[in-house]
Amino acid sequence: MARRHLTPQDWSEAALRAMAHGGVAAVSVNALAGELETTRGSFYWHFKDRDALLTAALEKWEQRNTAALISELGDITDPRKRLTALFTTALGKESITGLEPAIVAHADHPAVAPVLRRVTERRIAYLTDLYTDLGLAPVPARHQAVTAYATYLGWLELRRSACDFVPEVATTGTTATDALEHLITELARSAMPQAEPE
Repeated sequence: MARRHLTPQDWSEAALRAMAHGGVAAVSVNALAGELETTRGSFYWHFKDRDALLTAALEKWEQRNTAALISELGDITDPRKRLTALFTTALGKESITGLEPAIVAHADHPAVAPVLRRVTERRIAYLTDLYTDLGLAPVPARHQAVTAYATYLGWLELRRSACDFVPEVATTGTTATDALEHLITELARSAMPQAEPE
């Protein structure tokens, strides 16, 4: 077996790929060592046990898919453009297809639960702030944030389970591009404050 100098990040990335394809149970030290063409000893050089790897992998996902994205969007001063950029990135091509639904499916796992809770709370709070910046009052902004987040999770789950026969949720193609643009437009339009009835 070829020896490679692996980092904790290599192991974490491999764990996330495994999780996307087979859930938490697929994160096996033996299987990952085989995929990475290394030995179990390499794993134990970096991690105490499998749970430590799961935690590191999930924290990597949290950093990349939430903290880093929010930081990048901070440079966009116009809230409508920021909202559009957020949805375009979040609903577009995934870094690891199927990862988000796989993580959500294991919400009660002791390694997943705390990270998923932090991510969900931070994302909904960020969306609420965005919708507030667009003119919604705090309570409707929170409601719209939850609705938008539910839409996001549903979109990714549909992509994972039905992209072969629902072309609108594929990651490529004109039909998918048009459907994604429509969804983003609708999510942004819902942020428009409603006129008070006369």
